[in-house]
Amino acid sequence: MSEITVKIPAVPAGSYKIKIGSGFLAKLWQQINSDFNRRNKFIITDENLDKTGHLQTLLGKNDVPKFVIKPAGEISKNINTVIAIMEAMEKASLGRDTLVVGLGGGTVGDIAGFAAAIFKRGVPVIHIPTTTVAQADSAIGGKTGVDSSLSKNAFGAFRHPAAVYIDVATLKTLGDREYRAGLVESVKHALIADAKYFDFIEKNIGAILARENDALEKLAVHNCEIKAAVVEADPTEKNQRRILNYGHTIGHAVESVSGYELLHGEAVAIGIIAAGLIEKELGLADETRLERVRRVFSRLSMPVSLPSKISRKSLLETISRDKKAVNKWPPFVLTEKIGQVHRQNGNWAVEVKQEVVEKILDLLK
Repeated sequence: MSEITVKIPAVPAGSYKIKIGSGFLAKLWQQINSDFNRRNKFIITDENLDKTGHLQTLLGKNDVPKFVIKPAGEISKNINTVIAIMEAMEKASLGRDTLVVGLGGGTVGDIAGFAAAIFKRGVPVIHIPTTTVAQADSAIGGKTGVDSSLSKNAFGAFRHPAAVYIDVATLKTLGDREYRAGLVESVKHALIADAKYFDFIEKNIGAILARENDALEKLAVHNCEIKAAVVEADPTEKNQRRILNYGHTIGHAVESVSGYELLHGEAVAIGIIAAGLIEKELGLADETRLERVRRVFSRLSMPVSLPSKISRKSLLETISRDKKAVNKWPPFVLTEKIGQVHRQNGNWAVEVKQEVVEKILDLLK
């Protein structure tokens, strides 16, 4: 089993552990009770985890209060779900000695983290991510939140986990579409931070798609090392941490305007291609680099163009409401080459004029 330490001064202990391995879920509850023996546990999961059996595998014969999010997925990622969770925790007579356990994908993790951040003014949370997107990205770093009716992640808080446990064997039960879409976050990490990691993904994509444990553990380790380094440098996203949003500015807009018919990774794949086209337009990249990315996305069966029903106008309106927008327009993360983010005047996210984005959105059609 691999272990990575994330050093975050905001965490009470000053750091937290990410433990990565395969097939340890059945023994994990015993370890959690040992690591957090003085805390009452409350599990937040969704109906998918009930169906896969992962919840039963984790708990065994232990009876623990829990909240099962129904329906699973982005449709339930809203403030009403958080209120329902708060009330369930109150009815279970839980207090500030509670440990919230988030078991599931990115939506579960975001909701569990947000609930932990505001319950009784804050209790610790641990994450047990069971999807490719959660194991690569959302379980690490402390960003939590839910969607409004207008935009993604409109309400939230920073709540760094007390621990993260990644059992890559849980990915074996994940649906193929969700599995492939979640791998886009791994591609993103390589593009912003590690050219050799991108080479690894290109060369081992067959083993990754076959869900071989060794390949999945290596993915998890690479992802966590990259994410941890960025989060340690900028825990609350003042500047450098923005590089983790590569492809997400347009990607989040696409996801939202699609009515979440597109999965997060599918929308971000389109956003990454959009970023590559912006880079070409600004003279930061050539077609060769963009084609390498397109080939990887093709192997993952990811979209690289906008669905016909999504209009440029609706995307521009949504982009203008991005939570990082200043004067109704956000900065964009761009790369100079694979593994290196473009910087201007010390800023990791830079100005891109609206007319440039409009041109790129037309090209994406």
